[in-house]
Amino acid sequence: MRSTPILLATQLGDILRGARLSRGLTQTDIARELGISTQAVSKLENNAARASFERIHRLCQVLGLELLLQEKSAMNLRDAGTPEW
Repeated sequence: MRSTPILLATQLGDILRGARLSRGLTQTDIARELGISTQAVSKLENNAARASFERIHRLCQVLGLELLLQEKSAMNLRDAGTPEW
């Protein structure tokens, strides 16, 4: 499985949308699974930075994604610059 570090808030929505599309799912499919409106799914994908962790976590479960938090090495921290997020 490929690991994708997220440095900017906008990346999260793009990753979630890409995962949904690669699985051949519509926003309506996801909405049904989560028990929310299609509009709420659209908002998640377009402004994921404002979504609650619980909602992002549930969406990741539906999409078969894993959230992983790990420490970065000192060298990676210097190379990454200052994240917007």
